[in-house]
Amino acid sequence: MSDAPVVNRFASKQTAFHEIPVIDIAPLIDGSDPEGVARQIGESCEQVGFFYVKNHGVPSELVKRMYADTEKFFALPEDVKEKIHVAKSGPTARGYIPASAENADRNKATADLKEAFDYGAKQGTVSPFFGPNLMPAEFPEFEATCDEYYAAMRALARKLVSAFAISLGLDPEYFERKQRNPITIQRLLHYPPQTEDDNAIGIGAHTDKGILTILSQDSVGGLQVQNKDGEWISAPPVEDAFVINIGDLVAKMTNGKYSSTVHRVVNESGAERYSVAFFIDLDFDALVETVPTCVDADHPADPNPFTCGEYKTQWFTTVYPHLNDDPSILATTK
Repeated sequence: MSDAPVVNRFASKQTAFHEIPVIDIAPLIDGSDPEGVARQIGESCEQVGFFYVKNHGVPSELVKRMYADTEKFFALPEDVKEKIHVAKSGPTARGYIPASAENADRNKATADLKEAFDYGAKQGTVSPFFGPNLMPAEFPEFEATCDEYYAAMRALARKLVSAFAISLGLDPEYFERKQRNPITIQRLLHYPPQTEDDNAIGIGAHTDKGILTILSQDSVGGLQVQNKDGEWISAPPVEDAFVINIGDLVAKMTNGKYSSTVHRVVNESGAERYSVAFFIDLDFDALVETVPTCVDADHPADPNPFTCGEYKTQWFTTVYPHLNDDPSILATTK
């Protein structure tokens, strides 16, 4: 299995967009017109790979509380956060990631300034990407907020994934059947003000690796999305809206019909920036293969399917220094 860029077998429909579309998904959430919302989502996935969603049903109070706890977490003393360093989670691969410990830019043209905390569905059995979460004992109420926010994101992700399926002419549950126990990460992020060092930015240019990302960003902004002409387009915060983008697995499964778009964060505001991202993939053993509606005589199915677990393992061992040093941590069969 290779993590080479996805080959677009279809004629590219991505445009030199200059703004990110905003989609009202209330008719998807309440079931009154899921097909209409799915059409808009499909167009956005072909042309941009990013879109905002409003009227999504997630309480604004919960979002505000998640931000308040996120700020409290990152304000904890360094020695407290180091107790739950991601390297101490074993194959679960969750916990605290210090500033500059990762580098999202595949070309290493920049260095990441961010620090992060990764959280996921709690499970008693430890296996690659699954298990308990490492939580700070000094901040006991933090876990309840993370649990509540995770549940809201998981519910919203189900709706959005069903819309993806409908937009592709598939059964609404097509992807859901590959997500009975999916790999998920809820990532809390802190971006300090960017320095004068041009080589260090919030997070370097990259594509997301899974199915979809649900991003909440604070009022500071800094998210930038690259169009096909190489221009960086701002994706500023929109009140009570989430930013959604598709990942490499969707681009792969749609034979390149849907775009996994390069993006980055540049925090030149002079202020601290916070965001909360929810990533959902497929089940560990789910096969990543071309969906039937994206195959025809001129666009054959990809002959090299692979499992989601294989793909995530390769990516994590590239990004996390401790896993790069010891890939056997994720070698255990799930």
